[in-house]
Amino acid sequence: MAKMRKDGFPPIGGSSLLVIFSVLCLTVFALLTISTVEAGGRLSQKAVSSVEDYYLADARAEEMLAELRAGKIVEGVACTDGVYSYEVPMQGGQRIQVKVRLTGTEASILQWQTTPQPDWVPDETLPVWDGNLE
Repeated sequence: MAKMRKDGFPPIGGSSLLVIFSVLCLTVFALLTISTVEAGGRLSQKAVSSVEDYYLADARAEEMLAELRAGKIVEGVACTDGVYSYEVPMQGGQRIQVKVRLTGTEASILQWQTTPQPDWVPDETLPVWDGNLE
């Protein structure tokens, strides 16, 4: 009778190791691609929200200007020397500042810009070393 050999594990060739390594690399790249797509989706959703908020505030500022041109008194509008100024708050700590000079029903826009809220306070809750050893 022939002698039976027990060699243990079959030999794994270089091509098998290469296939295993390439499958592992492709799996990692697929996971990275999925996470990049999700991050891009979140970023685009924030951009959509920001643009919607801006145009809502801009529409409110236009409504206030139309009321001023119609001769109505609008709450939150200050007048100094024929220049009406007001602001419309937005999300994200911003606002639209408007300054308009009215002559009859004509309106000359002096300022119409987005600026940060003045009551912004920096976050100082992190314990940062100030350089003192005491």
